[in-house]
Amino acid sequence: MLDLLLKPNFVKSACYLLSSMRDVQNRITLPSFSISRLLVQIGVILLLSACSGSNLGLNTSLNGTPTTEQNALNGDGKMRIALLLPLSAQGRSGEIAKQMKQAAELALFEADNPNIIMIAKDTTGTPQGAKAAATAALGEGAELVLGPLFATSVRAAAPVTQQANIPMIAFSSDQSVAGNGVYLLSFLAGHDVSSVVNYAISQGKRRFAAYLPQDQYGQVAQLAFRKAVSAGGGQIVALATYPKDSDGLVKAAKPLAKKIKTGRADVLFLPAGQKYLPQLATLLPYHEIDTKKVQILGSSRWDFATIGSQDPLRGGWFPAADPNQWNKYKQRYTQTYGTIPTRITTLPYDAVSLAASFINRPAGQRFNTANLTQTGGFAGVDGIFRLTPNGLSERRFAILEVQKFSNKIIRPAPTSFGGNHF
Repeated sequence: MLDLLLKPNFVKSACYLLSSMRDVQNRITLPSFSISRLLVQIGVILLLSACSGSNLGLNTSLNGTPTTEQNALNGDGKMRIALLLPLSAQGRSGEIAKQMKQAAELALFEADNPNIIMIAKDTTGTPQGAKAAATAALGEGAELVLGPLFATSVRAAAPVTQQANIPMIAFSSDQSVAGNGVYLLSFLAGHDVSSVVNYAISQGKRRFAAYLPQDQYGQVAQLAFRKAVSAGGGQIVALATYPKDSDGLVKAAKPLAKKIKTGRADVLFLPAGQKYLPQLATLLPYHEIDTKKVQILGSSRWDFATIGSQDPLRGGWFPAADPNQWNKYKQRYTQTYGTIPTRITTLPYDAVSLAASFINRPAGQRFNTANLTQTGGFAGVDGIFRLTPNGLSERRFAILEVQKFSNKIIRPAPTSFGGNHF
């Protein structure tokens, strides 16, 4: 065995392998089993000694970043994408950012293409950090920027990428930062409403009521609700908003309940999230709203595990990404990293997968507007999606029915953007 290890051809091949592995390690942190086992198998000590004079692999400066000379010679056929996240931020933001980075690494690992290089940069969770991270990433040859996460960071980093004519696919849900080369991959408020309203109309529902929160989300949801009901030929017979306090929520519900009954509404739209939905649910039987006659609708904010514990909400319909794909992704992520991913981690995973789909396109043209906004869109963990020229994103949702222990898919998510998208 020792003779084999010392043969020139073997050492040369092993040196190349180690160099490639160093390149991979410089780009990403692969799942823990990937590097260590292979190093052991090829004889770490002998090979490191034999390769000590090698100049193969990524040419880096002393701090591990590509040198200026290499940046100027980026015509190596490799595709570089940047990932900007608040990795060093304190608290929950930093924890989520680390999971998002791992999700991006998982997508890159599954793409299994050594010509894709991911440049991860820490924004520190500040606008200044985001601007510096974007500048550094472009200096290392990034053709596409994924992130940042926060709207303030997107605003700070966008002028850097826009000046360089490099597109950005950000993870913020603030629609005001979209446009001019900045695309939002996140789930955007109100964009799911038409799916569940149109589905209700397809099931013969026509007379709608709604109870919405008095906040920015409620305003966006109300606008989308009015538009969808009108476009579908339905009628709004009752609508009210509630403040975010228990007394105000209860007080505003009484006149609404009366209008629901007198207006003979057959649908009640409650686009609340996990914080307020349990209290809203108790108001239904209190005001004698028969959920066998009045169909309860929700938004994608209903997509949490314990919603079925609220008896008045069982049988309610809401739009969401296909849970089957999420469960498969969650299993792969958990097996790789040993932790259950948060829901938002699908965004960087899908973003990296999107980028990888263009690896065979010519450098400099991979991420032009026509490619990024192609009408057929892309298939991701959260279903099909497409980026629009104004920087927003469109998605197609499944319709789920709330049940006691698990939600049931009653209308699968569309698999294309053609035809009716209810």
